[in-house]
Amino acid sequence: MSGKGATVSGKGATAPGKGATAPGRGAAGPKKGGGSGLSKGRAPSEQSGHDPTEDREDLAAELADEALAAAEDAAADAPAPPPSAGIVALVGRPNTGKSTLFNRLVGRRVAIVHDEPGVTRDRHYGDVTSRGRRFTLVDTGGFDPESDDPMRQGIKRQIDLAIAEADVIVCVLDAVTPVTPSEHAELGLLRRAGKPVIYVANKADSSRAEAEATELYRLGMERLIPISALHGRGISDLEMAIEAALPEKPAALEESAEGALRIAIVGRPNAGKSSLVNRISGEERMLVDAQPGTTRDPIDTLAERDGKRFLLIDTAGIRRKSKVTKEDSAVEAVSVMHAIRAMERAEVVLLLCDAAEGVAEQDAKILGLAVDRGCGIVIGLNKIDLLDRKALAKAEQDARDKLAFVPWAPIVHVSARSGRGAAKLLETVAQVADAYRKRVPTGELNRFFEQILLTHPPPTHGGRAPRLFFVTQAETSPPLFVVVASDPEKLHFSYRRYVANQLRQAFGLEGVPVRVKYKERRRRG
Repeated sequence: MSGKGATVSGKGATAPGKGATAPGRGAAGPKKGGGSGLSKGRAPSEQSGHDPTEDREDLAAELADEALAAAEDAAADAPAPPPSAGIVALVGRPNTGKSTLFNRLVGRRVAIVHDEPGVTRDRHYGDVTSRGRRFTLVDTGGFDPESDDPMRQGIKRQIDLAIAEADVIVCVLDAVTPVTPSEHAELGLLRRAGKPVIYVANKADSSRAEAEATELYRLGMERLIPISALHGRGISDLEMAIEAALPEKPAALEESAEGALRIAIVGRPNAGKSSLVNRISGEERMLVDAQPGTTRDPIDTLAERDGKRFLLIDTAGIRRKSKVTKEDSAVEAVSVMHAIRAMERAEVVLLLCDAAEGVAEQDAKILGLAVDRGCGIVIGLNKIDLLDRKALAKAEQDARDKLAFVPWAPIVHVSARSGRGAAKLLETVAQVADAYRKRVPTGELNRFFEQILLTHPPPTHGGRAPRLFFVTQAETSPPLFVVVASDPEKLHFSYRRYVANQLRQAFGLEGVPVRVKYKERRRRG
């Protein structure tokens, strides 16, 4: 797909010589831009009496070929995230090192790690790309069935839910601690689950500790992988085992929904998600109740409005962390997993918020996962019929403040109950989807870059300014642009952000995560 898309861009760049050479002329014009390299390319031909027009066309073709090759390289180097192969849950008794292993696999310190048993009470979620496959990793609290502590019992219920939802389970055992009765109970629970289980002996930091871990075979597993999450020992073996246990293919979409715009509707309980689905579909498709959490599983609804087909994926509400661990809301703990699965199938994620209650921390985390997956983003403020103009303006500003990492996401006011703003919401979602799939002609991109270089050339670095030669689009859904440049590593992150924002503004890419890759121009042999 990326190669085909890049070829189209390359052809578009080569054909209109004027459009392709525009950025070169723009960069070469003002001295403060530092030139573009194209000016140096013209000088020899002019001095030798050759037709400069032919040289410009040859250089345009050469740059187009370079941009095509760079687009193919960039698509290979930084492809859109592959579809998730499934969910992997880490389980085990307290203080076996599950959070350390979670951080090791995810690649950053996101789970709280402490020597005190039971520090992890909620599940933590992270994306892992290993050996070309991506999966969602879930860290759970310590399993202790013998404890009478209500908190421990709550953790046990969460583990039950995680096991029920996971595709693969990694049971983390302690390599240097004798087997306990709780581990016998734990393995019995895992065997009854009927899911693929990988057993690892953590803290096998040395050959001696690895030898001591063989005692764990008394628990009856066929294979035990000794690892050290702290030092990285044995992690590659674990990753290979996870890859082998994951489902071969992600679940396919239903044929009836083929071609429909897929929208995942996420948000906290009682934000009005089901009411919005009913409003759009024009029927009581979803059970609606004032009791939060009526929706337990994602439910698909196929709707058609103004000649466009929408597949609405309603999800269970995402509770605050403090609510998740309460005894009467254990079933809500699985809602984040549902939202993650829904986002895997969606092109656009609609975060629906109660305008009066505002955006919660969990909302922001889920939206962050959606951005990581390259989904289009729309934020809906629901129940606006309950607020006056001043309160609504404050609600929108609060949402902007809490979701500052997606300033490019549109915010739409809506009332699912009365229908006010529903048409505008769907129109915005459709616009974001069009931008998500959009391909910009290379000629337009380079004329755009001419203006960028004229008005805001790259800042100097070490006495020289990096030069931008050519730009093309390598991929869509979401869009990936490739810029052929000199010394791309010297481009400051603020200038890269400026270019991405200008691309979004110039070509109507609101609501879409724009990716820009800078590739160094290949030197002539």
